[in-house]
Amino acid sequence: MKTLYLDTRELGFDFNAALKLASTVAQQQLGDDTMLLSWYDRERDLESPAGVSECHEGCATKGSWDYAKNRGTRLAVEFDAGRVLVSFL
Repeated sequence: MKTLYLDTRELGFDFNAALKLASTVAQQQLGDDTMLLSWYDRERDLESPAGVSECHEGCATKGSWDYAKNRGTRLAVEFDAGRVLVSFL
């Protein structure tokens, strides 16, 4: 798994802008057959797939991140020290 860590705080990216950038990078790195696997938005406390963090209560690792690692994600993009996490197959 490749992981890209980005600091975009000065750019003021919201979740949608971060997702768009991550998708562009994933397509460039993995090709046209890439697929969004999971994501986490700390500001809204939302994740996909929904509910994957329920068994991670109190854990340092978010459920969406663990979900991605255990399902063969090929690229993970982390924005602003975990504010947004996105993973791709």
